[in-house]
Amino acid sequence: MNPKILLIEDDASICDMTKMNLNMNGFQQVYCASDGEEGLELAAQLVPDLILLDVMLPGIDGLTVCRNLKNNPALADIPIIMLTAKGEENDIVLGLEMGADDYVTKPYSSKVLAARIAVRLREKSAGRKDAHLILLDGLAIDMTAYSATLNSHPLMLTADEFKTLALLAANPGKVFTRNQIIREVKGDNYSVTARAIDMHMVNLRRKLGNWADHIETIRGVGYRIAGD
Repeated sequence: MNPKILLIEDDASICDMTKMNLNMNGFQQVYCASDGEEGLELAAQLVPDLILLDVMLPGIDGLTVCRNLKNNPALADIPIIMLTAKGEENDIVLGLEMGADDYVTKPYSSKVLAARIAVRLREKSAGRKDAHLILLDGLAIDMTAYSATLNSHPLMLTADEFKTLALLAANPGKVFTRNQIIREVKGDNYSVTARAIDMHMVNLRRKLGNWADHIETIRGVGYRIAGD
């Protein structure tokens, strides 16, 4: 498989360097768009396997591009990795809540970016989100039986803890904001403070013991289970 990657980035030097680095890491089909409007047009033409999206774009900004892509049924399933400057926590949170799958902060390592791309492509190929059985480093979650075990030992989880763990484990490497976790666990329009979610994660980690090291806290954003 030779996946098509669309890079939407207004800085020509960053675009050229990223394309060259991705080529060196095995991604040969990399297309560049210099602004949001061109990015949306190319996305519709190419239907790429993955999109790298800069937040700060001229004209149509990256957050609006992300929302438009996710609202288009023909493009909604394409994984999106946001490219952001350090300190843009609010933009990261908004982008993730609009449907972006991951983010990388500038300046970024070419190897880290290639690894993040590989994770997102594997997830898309495997259809991980639709799997009834989630297996991850000794953790086994059966969505049909509503049960979880760790190294074959049953985990005594509350319903909310089970949903949270299943959400994170089904999407290794993907960051979920606190609001996303609330919506997935409690549904829309459920009022829970960020502090309550943090305490919820403390309780979940305690039940997971050493396995809890897999769960990363992303400062100012949310949580994820470490990917490959």
